[in-house]
Amino acid sequence: MIASVNLMAMSDAEIIEMAQQSLMICIQLGAPILLVGLLVGVSVALIQALTQVQEITLVFVPKIMAIFLALFFFLPIMMHTLIAFTQGLAEKIVGG
Repeated sequence: MIASVNLMAMSDAEIIEMAQQSLMICIQLGAPILLVGLLVGVSVALIQALTQVQEITLVFVPKIMAIFLALFFFLPIMMHTLIAFTQGLAEKIVGG
């Protein structure tokens, strides 16, 4: 006797909710690093405009250092958020 498998398809609302959650997680993970890069870039550009030093490569070193420091600081928080989202997604998959 063959056992019947009851496959429940996800509804449209569940798919839209998961897509919204995924986009919000992407924004939450990327926003701190992008904001640090933006603030450092604008501040260096302001200093360059005030001192009239127009060296284009001067922006990159402080911005890269700030982004690395922000990654070092925010990476545990980002990983906690990503792990919580992945565990919730796995529970939805297993729970059906």
